[in-house]
Amino acid sequence: MRWRPRPGDPLPRTDLALEVSEFLRARERAEIPGLAVQERRLNSISVTRVEVQTPTAAVMAGKPMGQYVTIEAPELAEDDRRLHEEAGRVLAQELGRLLPPDPQAVTLVTGLGNWHATPDSLGPRVVGQLLITRHLRDYVPPELKGRLRPVCAVAPGVLGLTGIETGEILRGIVERVRPQAVIAIDALAARTVARIMTSIQISDTGITPGSGVGNRRLGINAETLGVPVIAIGVPTVVHASTIAGDVVEELLEHFRGNLRFCDIIGQMDQVDRKQLIQEALGEGVGDLVVTPKEIDSMIRQVSRVLAGGLNLALHPGIDPHNLTRYLQG
Repeated sequence: MRWRPRPGDPLPRTDLALEVSEFLRARERAEIPGLAVQERRLNSISVTRVEVQTPTAAVMAGKPMGQYVTIEAPELAEDDRRLHEEAGRVLAQELGRLLPPDPQAVTLVTGLGNWHATPDSLGPRVVGQLLITRHLRDYVPPELKGRLRPVCAVAPGVLGLTGIETGEILRGIVERVRPQAVIAIDALAARTVARIMTSIQISDTGITPGSGVGNRRLGINAETLGVPVIAIGVPTVVHASTIAGDVVEELLEHFRGNLRFCDIIGQMDQVDRKQLIQEALGEGVGDLVVTPKEIDSMIRQVSRVLAGGLNLALHPGIDPHNLTRYLQG
């Protein structure tokens, strides 16, 4: 990472546990007790597992105790079928570790977000491409038993559209449907521009809708719903103040030692520098979140990857393209 935080600097504004762990290790100049990080490489895809193991580490990281797996591929949002299939298989493998072992366990998939706002429409788009099978369990041929998990899905919208907290909607559905697990898909906020639409985070700790952009809502987790909640998210936005901070760091790196102004800025700690940037941007601009201009095509590509990975994980041994043929005999 390019920026070098100092002791006492606050955590960055990000939903990615990987970015938080990078920040903490850079700030403390050491590994963090209770924060285990494992990395592995699979061709053009990197997989990083961050495990928050202790309450102390959870407080430091600002994340609940649990597992956070980040799948990264720089070309994820591009039209690359080979990479998409590979990323989908990796996603299915990681997701399979967290799903209930019983193949007949009902799974509820919820696509969080606002389908009218492109950067926030990832969840509803993924739900629209899933193999929904809960209503077909009595009609499945014997040869498909155990290979077709009962899946139901919903895209509940957002508070501004429904007037109801998303967590309240899901709590009512869970009480009625009684799934053994819930998978929540949502758009996230990143700390670095490079991770927008190039990273997929999977966690077993649930999710708080809107937390990345400062709109914290009722949490969607095992405590609120009463069943395990697996969260899948992809960063679609980054804060404008974060980009401004990165620009300042780039200028310092380029002009360090040459300009008196840069020397002054370089001696400021991260808190004072952040306050200076906020004052320069103003209240309105400082709270802006930014997304790429190609976000519509990026969402389309990445939603296919997520849907493909989910279908593989939820329906082992089934070719999604031949499901209709299987069901019709």
